[in-house]
Amino acid sequence: MDIPGTDAPLFRSRARRRLLPLPAVVCAVALAGGCSGTSPAAPSPAASAPGTAQGAVTRASDDLESAYQRVINDVLPSVVQIDASDSLGSGVVYDARGHIVTNAHVIGEEKEFKVSVATGETLLSASLVSSYPEQDLAVIRLDEVPEGLKPAKFGEADQVEVGQIVMAMGSPLGLSSSVTQGIVSALGRTVSESRAGGGTGATIADMVQTSAAINPGNSGGALVDLDSRVIGIPTLAATDPQLGGSAAPGIGFAIPVSMVRTVADQIIEHGRVTDSGRAALNITGRTVVDDSYRPSGVALVSVERGGAADRAGLRAGDVITEVGDSEVTTITSLSEALADAEPGQKVTVTYTREDDNRTAEVTLGEI
Repeated sequence: MDIPGTDAPLFRSRARRRLLPLPAVVCAVALAGGCSGTSPAAPSPAASAPGTAQGAVTRASDDLESAYQRVINDVLPSVVQIDASDSLGSGVVYDARGHIVTNAHVIGEEKEFKVSVATGETLLSASLVSSYPEQDLAVIRLDEVPEGLKPAKFGEADQVEVGQIVMAMGSPLGLSSSVTQGIVSALGRTVSESRAGGGTGATIADMVQTSAAINPGNSGGALVDLDSRVIGIPTLAATDPQLGGSAAPGIGFAIPVSMVRTVADQIIEHGRVTDSGRAALNITGRTVVDDSYRPSGVALVSVERGGAADRAGLRAGDVITEVGDSEVTTITSLSEALADAEPGQKVTVTYTREDDNRTAEVTLGEI
């Protein structure tokens, strides 16, 4: 298993934004009301009459509003709030046996949890089945399954398209049963979590980028389409150093439904992930810096005997500087270079040994 070092950077330099996982925080909500000096003018009958342009817009707006309400009624009963002792997060009911999928960083090191259903009226006990921090996913199970528990409907990753309308459901800032709306902004993003945000430090490929507002506490909730299908698990929000570390508006990320189903099914069946599909060099490494204190590669602290790097002749003390065409300067950039690769794939690794530049063809192993 590749184990990131403690000195890993806290943001992806390419995007220049930190990607923070979303543990819930305690907050106070100030509600301010305002009024104008005059009442809004009522629309003229002609403006909204059937057959007019305004009438068509009104009908379209009504149809979309109805679609939102239908999705909320369908999915929200399957979204729960998880109390993990020192933090709050969200989860999605996976099956009728009481399994709930969430983020690994939501549950942390806890084994027992309190779960609130969408209405907030029922507090249930749950226990950890297994956590898979490498993909920031975990499965917990209700100790007793209540009557009427409603599993969510999960979609297919190949049916997700850029531009489609989506809704994020969860408990942002501890406000249970909250819903926001946006679109799928991009697909196939590779992003790295920040440990400073309470995350696992995982690098995750094929993420769904969305403009739907995602705030602390949304982690582990549901990103759903207008057919009431879960297409992802909200996990990360981007923060911008130029904004003082505050959230970058409209940039959030969700783990794709294909990975959610793969991990959850294995945990439920075997009690752990048996086939991750994630490529690895099978090393433990740390980021090294040059004389100017700039990161300049990943030093191998240890090499797993019989693992991918060992079979290719790499050994402790070597410093990896490239994987394929990707420059490697930090543990995070090494993880990103491997994120889209598959176990068994051959890659060229460039490294230094005692100031001598070398290359090796490595057949990748598995985490």
